[in-house]
Amino acid sequence: MNENDQSDSSSSQRPPRQARKGLTSTGARKAASKSTRSRSREFALQALYQYILSGNSATEIDLFTRDLAGFHKADAAHYDALLHGCIEAAEQLNAQILPHLDRKMEEISPIEHACMWIGVYEFQHCLDVPWRVVINESIELAKEFGGTDGYKYVNAVLNALAPSLRAAEVTADRNNAA
Repeated sequence: MNENDQSDSSSSQRPPRQARKGLTSTGARKAASKSTRSRSREFALQALYQYILSGNSATEIDLFTRDLAGFHKADAAHYDALLHGCIEAAEQLNAQILPHLDRKMEEISPIEHACMWIGVYEFQHCLDVPWRVVINESIELAKEFGGTDGYKYVNAVLNALAPSLRAAEVTADRNNAA
């Protein structure tokens, strides 16, 4: 076997695995591949995190968040809806999340808590966003900003809530899959 034969046999082998475009090493989406809505969720998450930890007013947090780098690339209307909607409905959102937790709300990471708020709020008030997208976006937020496996917890809670909050949509998807 000569040198050319060896290169021919190696070329028939599988090519080296290429990195997935648009993802970071943790599997989260890179900034360049994010939509304006995804960016609005990120800023809302940061603002809600601040609200959960500090208890500052929504107005103070809103003003601070709007000054962050990159805010101009976000969907400001969606950000407003998420931030103010989640803060105003915090007790109601917690009441829906709590039955699906295996621990006290105080033991949940503020990032995962805010991701769940965003997911539940979007299930209820952003009917133009498909239920699977709501879950996926919340998972992406938890992957990027939360603890190592926090996204799994967010996924479990939102998947448990989806059939009651988006019953017709979930049923239709499941029937189509069958």
